[in-house]
Amino acid sequence: MNLRWDEFIVTGDPLILGAQISIVLVSIALVFGLTYFKKWGWLWRDWITSVDHKKIGIMYIIAALLMLFRGGVDALLMRIQLAAPEMEFLSAQHYNEIFTTHGTIMIIFMAMPFLIGLMNVVVPLQIGARDVAFPFLNNLSFWTFFVGAMLFNISFVVGGSPSAGWTSYVPMAGNELSPGPGQNYYLLGLQISGIGTLLTGINFIVTILKMRTKGMTLFRMPMFTWTTLITSLIITFAFPVLTVSLALMTFDRLFGTHFFTLADGGMPMLWANLFWIWGHPEVYIVILPAFGIFSEIITTFARKTLFGYKAMVGSVVIISCLSFLVWVHHFYTMGSGAAVNSFFSITTMMISIPTGVKIFNWLFTMYKGRISFKQPMLWSIAFIPNFVIGGVTGVMLAMAAADYQYHNTYFLVSHFHYVLIAGTVFACFAGLVFWYPKMFGHKLNEKIGQWAFWLFMIGFNVCFFPQYFLGLDGMPRRTFSYLPEEGWFSLNFISTVGAFVMGLGFLIFVYNVYYSFRHSARETSGDCWGSGRTLEWATSSAIPPFYNFAVLPEVRTIDPYWHMKEDGQESQKEEDYKPIHMPSNTGLGFIMSVFLGISGFGLVFEWYWIGLVGVILTFACMIYRSFQQDDGYYVPVEKIKETERHASV
Repeated sequence: MNLRWDEFIVTGDPLILGAQISIVLVSIALVFGLTYFKKWGWLWRDWITSVDHKKIGIMYIIAALLMLFRGGVDALLMRIQLAAPEMEFLSAQHYNEIFTTHGTIMIIFMAMPFLIGLMNVVVPLQIGARDVAFPFLNNLSFWTFFVGAMLFNISFVVGGSPSAGWTSYVPMAGNELSPGPGQNYYLLGLQISGIGTLLTGINFIVTILKMRTKGMTLFRMPMFTWTTLITSLIITFAFPVLTVSLALMTFDRLFGTHFFTLADGGMPMLWANLFWIWGHPEVYIVILPAFGIFSEIITTFARKTLFGYKAMVGSVVIISCLSFLVWVHHFYTMGSGAAVNSFFSITTMMISIPTGVKIFNWLFTMYKGRISFKQPMLWSIAFIPNFVIGGVTGVMLAMAAADYQYHNTYFLVSHFHYVLIAGTVFACFAGLVFWYPKMFGHKLNEKIGQWAFWLFMIGFNVCFFPQYFLGLDGMPRRTFSYLPEEGWFSLNFISTVGAFVMGLGFLIFVYNVYYSFRHSARETSGDCWGSGRTLEWATSSAIPPFYNFAVLPEVRTIDPYWHMKEDGQESQKEEDYKPIHMPSNTGLGFIMSVFLGISGFGLVFEWYWIGLVGVILTFACMIYRSFQQDDGYYVPVEKIKETERHASV
């Protein structure tokens, strides 16, 4: 691909110029800060090479918050453009690029890694394990995700962003309508990060099935662990479809094959089918862990066992199966025929049954509970009515005949934001606040946190509820402008105001992180909320030691820590201490991911020799790893005693 320098570096747009200057300044500040405070060694030893699941989880969450900021700014730019008729804030091309990156970042690089981050921090603790089954693979998973995310994100300043939408339908995503490196960024960025996600899915399946502590049967597992297990199974079955689809489109764009083009027998609809065979299970990859998070929080703050535990497990399993049988509802209007549309209409509506079961599970859990309305509980309670609105409108969209009216309008935009923000984003905030003391040793300030919650929740409804009516008025999605006589101004303006209120809520949440770091009291107990029910609260200190438990706990019932407290049972006795086997840190996962990133960058610009060098170096790392002798190390009993005494001070 031959590019002039002013095509290689994106120029000519003041918004992008501002972003480029910001990136340079922040990079200089980071390098200066790490050098001035002599933190390069700390960064390498304690974080980049770490295989500790808790630290990897924190890195996932920090990356996801950065992506939430990026995706949120994209959303605000779109809302400014649509605030009034015939606005010229963004060009049509720039608008296309922004809604493409907004959708891709929020789904692939924000929602999923945020939840995977919480899984990393919490699940090994909940099942009484010392780490995940494959610690090196966990480190490699994070860095491949991160490199893939960065490769995608640099597109808006180097080479140009993709503009075919986050679904990348063909022929929009083909070479004829999307020339240049933008769509290649999409393909290579998602491919590299998808490898990390698939590895994570395999890792958590093995961890949960093989590393549970003594006595923790499947039906004594906490609900978040259950949803993590089911989500990991969905990942393992769904992501190979995405991997193959992305590879085929990459061949089409780089090497002239015709898998998805009409020429030489290709099929554009093949992409739509393959994309949604992965894409609809992906919705459940980001919503099922959210259900697990809400379940943990509601039982903790209602001080009751989860109502209908086995029914909820069954509901999650049924939803995961149905998630692979509904993909055609994303394109009823593409001529599949009445019989096919009817089948997928029925399977889609069937999902509402197990979902409704879970809603009643949560309501009956709260019934007659001694509810404490702390921040995590506020997010959880707000989730229920908002998610129900998204669910009910989802059933409306599931009816194929009616969908011909709603299709490609703002009604659909509002529906999936009510599902994914009220479901996933609320859960991310709720889970982060809930388990924040496990990561940083202190709680977030309650008063500031409630301000952030109310602003975000009210702004969310002000932003997205009017969009149902815009859709019913016929406003199409992905339109960058409209005329005054179309009558969409008032609702669009209200929606834009709501988006900025949400943005203000997020900024206050970020301020709360800073304020709480400076002023919140440090927790002195592992049971930071005083009503913990599961094993992550049974650690000897707020931030668990690197080996999690000095002695692995034994489980006899569901909600094991709650019953341990009631029975006065002590699980950490010095005389029971034994040497603990732990994995060694390694920088190989980071190095291998960097080589993958170099390969991807070369292929984006069709500089094949760079791509080949990156692939060869990646395989060299794999061969080196295969012959590496590293059996980890043992933590001696004296070191355990010293750590536990220090933790209990």
